[in-house]
Amino acid sequence: MKIHGIVPPMVTPFKADESVDEGLLRAEVEHLIASAGVHGVAVGGSTSEGHTLSTDELRQTVAAACEVAAGRVPVIAGIIVDSTRQAIEKAEALADLDVAALQVTPVHYLFRPTDEMTFEHFSRLAERAAQPVMIYNVVPWAYCSPALLDRMMREIDGLIGVKQSAGDLKLLADLLLTSADAGLIMSAVDALMYPSFCLGAHGAIAAILTAVPELCVALWDQVQAGDHAAALDSHRKLLPVFNALVGDNMPANVKTALALQGRPQGVPRMPMPASSAEQRARIEAALLNAGIKMPAASFA
Repeated sequence: MKIHGIVPPMVTPFKADESVDEGLLRAEVEHLIASAGVHGVAVGGSTSEGHTLSTDELRQTVAAACEVAAGRVPVIAGIIVDSTRQAIEKAEALADLDVAALQVTPVHYLFRPTDEMTFEHFSRLAERAAQPVMIYNVVPWAYCSPALLDRMMREIDGLIGVKQSAGDLKLLADLLLTSADAGLIMSAVDALMYPSFCLGAHGAIAAILTAVPELCVALWDQVQAGDHAAALDSHRKLLPVFNALVGDNMPANVKTALALQGRPQGVPRMPMPASSAEQRARIEAALLNAGIKMPAASFA
């Protein structure tokens, strides 16, 4: 199934005891597909607090998403680990699931691998994984250059693309200029979805899509149709929402945005703090500015 367009990286709903609330997860998958009209869903990424998930919890959440999606849209599974061995372990735990791709970070804990070892890491993983692999290029001190990404996409069998993260649109533009024919290039430059799409990104996997999926689907459709006046208007609504979400506890803030829209997603995992009162007020104001409907109960 083709990966493209709006692919929200879902939050992981946690109960008060920090166990996974699979019921809320399933309900949100259904909402994203049936009501918001997204083109795919991603589970286990940064917005999902995927770095906190055990292998069993990752399998649980990915399996639930696949079951609810039921082939209607592709499901992408996130792997955030710090060794090739760990990445292979998690990939093998997902091998029998209907996953369109694995979204995998470079190894990044403190000690940065060389470019050659990063290449070898993804090469070995792609060889062992049952599903195609996408590079999740997000960690500032282990960032993969456009040149390295291009080489990996062209030379590693089973590596199909990259999710280009961080706020540098120039790096995304460089990658699209040199490598749009080499693999799938998805934008995670949340603040700049509109120019990302104009530059030719094949889609996006970014937290802003999870917070306000309907508006992001509208933006995607507007750009594809060449309606740039409407797309610019959507951008001007989206940017304040993203600005309100930004923080070291962004996954918690995305959960707050969903709760304000009547779809609570539980608590963040310790030690991530929940949204402060100030953050909640900013998110609420930005959602109102964007014309997002919020039930009266959300304001209590």
